[in-house]
Amino acid sequence: MTADAAGTVEIRHALVRLRRTTGLPVAFGGLVEPGRRHMRISELSGTETPALSGLPVTSGNGLGGRAVALARACAVTDYSSSPQISHEYDIPVATEGLRSILAVPVVVRRRVRGVLYGALRTAQPLGDRTLGAAMEAARDVEQALAVGDEARGLLAAAARAEPDRDPGAGAAWEQVREAHAALRALAPRIADPALRAELLGVCGLLTPKTWAHGVDLAPRELDVLACVAAGATNAVAAERLGLGTETVKGYLRSAMRKLGAHTRGEAVAAARRAGLLP
Repeated sequence: MTADAAGTVEIRHALVRLRRTTGLPVAFGGLVEPGRRHMRISELSGTETPALSGLPVTSGNGLGGRAVALARACAVTDYSSSPQISHEYDIPVATEGLRSILAVPVVVRRRVRGVLYGALRTAQPLGDRTLGAAMEAARDVEQALAVGDEARGLLAAAARAEPDRDPGAGAAWEQVREAHAALRALAPRIADPALRAELLGVCGLLTPKTWAHGVDLAPRELDVLACVAAGATNAVAAERLGLGTETVKGYLRSAMRKLGAHTRGEAVAAARRAGLLP
């Protein structure tokens, strides 16, 4: 799945959450198109007409364009008469019957990647609770996009690795091992199942092609071992994997028992012999 497709899915889910948590009857949004000065409204929830569907919103224009230009949340109580915004999009907004609207930008690494809107069909102030819920929804999308970006960067790095070379070949092979550990740590945080499967598939490609029989590590046991193999302490592995330190210790003990190892180093060596780690 491409970054844009994944971002669109995240925005769609965020709009559903936004309506559920605030009671707003209408929510919509979209992504800023790469290399362009506008975002395009692609996702609609609760709308009654197609007036907003596919609408390109230029940076600086209208409420959403203002949110893009300023990289901050904006709101109006009555869209058609608000002096705070320009009015290039009054017709589609009026066709949908919207009055009070808020727009919250999705910002990743200081770049606006999209906008979430919430709206009422009546002219009344949108309170702090509603604005807070919209900003929380935007933060969820931001986190998902940042994780997706990181995942694709790791995939690109892994594609440049050389997993079939001699595992004793020094620094280049250590880079493979580091990429493998990073991918395994990141995969559980990926909401998009297609991207998560792609990451785990690349992890498989980075491991040797010979497998020992009778060794069956749980995914989290392998995640912990991958971190340990890359030189992480239990505390660092816990931070990377989003687990408690004691939980990491438990997974490590379990993996060591299955591998017949008495130390962390022995466990890593056994896992590599079994083809579980690069």
